[in-house]
Amino acid sequence: MATRKPRIKKPALLSRTRPPAARAKLATLSSKATRNLIRTHHRLLKQRTQAQQAGDALLVDKIESQIRQNGGLESYQLASRLGQSLERGGDSSKVLVDWITPHLLHERTRLRVLEVGALSTKNACSMNQYMDVTRIDLSSQEPGILKQDFMERPLPRGDTDRFHVISLSLVLNFVPDAIGRGEMLKRCSAFLTTSPPSGSSLPFTGMMFLVLPSACINNSRYLTQDRLNDIMNSMGFSLSESKETSKLTFQLWKHGQNCKPRQFRKEILNPGKKRNNFAIIVK
Repeated sequence: MATRKPRIKKPALLSRTRPPAARAKLATLSSKATRNLIRTHHRLLKQRTQAQQAGDALLVDKIESQIRQNGGLESYQLASRLGQSLERGGDSSKVLVDWITPHLLHERTRLRVLEVGALSTKNACSMNQYMDVTRIDLSSQEPGILKQDFMERPLPRGDTDRFHVISLSLVLNFVPDAIGRGEMLKRCSAFLTTSPPSGSSLPFTGMMFLVLPSACINNSRYLTQDRLNDIMNSMGFSLSESKETSKLTFQLWKHGQNCKPRQFRKEILNPGKKRNNFAIIVK
């Protein structure tokens, strides 16, 4: 009777001994889990802001502990990146490219674009040959994205520091308080140029690409499309393009001359128990 040779155990691959890559972690998140993580992060940020305003240090510490337990800003960004991944058809900048590209084909010019809250260097606007994109985010996740808070970015010294397009895709709703949202919109005006791209002889108007969850406009007690129009018009913006899906609202706003914005306070415009509290206050 022949004896069996003992099995020789193959050495484990080095890849199996390493922590899973970020992409592997992302792949395990369902669409529902991704949305829940993002919503929870937004809710905790709002609660932290309220606790800070009330001077409740113990509650602030408790909420910050919850944020850390959920993975903090990095987990939020990973979930956001997955939600906007090509695999899920979520790259919102494709809409921006579709709206702007027809205006560039005749001149072969390049627009300077500032992408606030950038998550990728390979989205549609970054890959477009007519767009020279500067990307910033609070916590850069890859080379090519500058770690910077837009609200702390130095104001332009001259026109070369300004941009033809500013992208605020799912950024304004990330600001935890209504006053901060108004300040962000006002600040955009200072960063937009009215000078045409290099090599162009056509008049040009700076533009802001704004993407919000549809519920921020359609199901808020304190904000409606009419109120948003009034706020933006007072800052010199006019609505040029608009598109809505079941979850998101896409808008392209053209910017005219700088003007002093009107004040807009928080007031109930759309009463109802099931409505949310998203608001924009302009001081």
